[in-house]
Amino acid sequence: MTVQRMAMVIGVRPDRLAEYRALHAEPWPEMNAALAAANIRNYSIFLREPENLLFGYWEYTGTDYAADMTLLGEQSVTRRWLALTDPCQARLTSAADGEWWSMLPEMFHLD
Repeated sequence: MTVQRMAMVIGVRPDRLAEYRALHAEPWPEMNAALAAANIRNYSIFLREPENLLFGYWEYTGTDYAADMTLLGEQSVTRRWLALTDPCQARLTSAADGEWWSMLPEMFHLD
């Protein structure tokens, strides 16, 4: 099995941080199942304070990332989850057009 390590970063609004923490303290089982069905494994989100940056890391084990992300995005559970989490987040000023979370290229890995 091929594993692709992926990472992304975004800001979190200070006034919504408690809400964001609460959502992730008890994630919906159906959202976790949708992520797993999209071939996402070992998914973690880290918080850097006081900068209020969220760093997401996961491993993708599928063969067609674009197709899996399209299917994940089309699911009602994903749309409901993002309707709650997106207002808590703040796009980076350096984000590319159309980019919400900013993807990070892998520069180094040690097995």
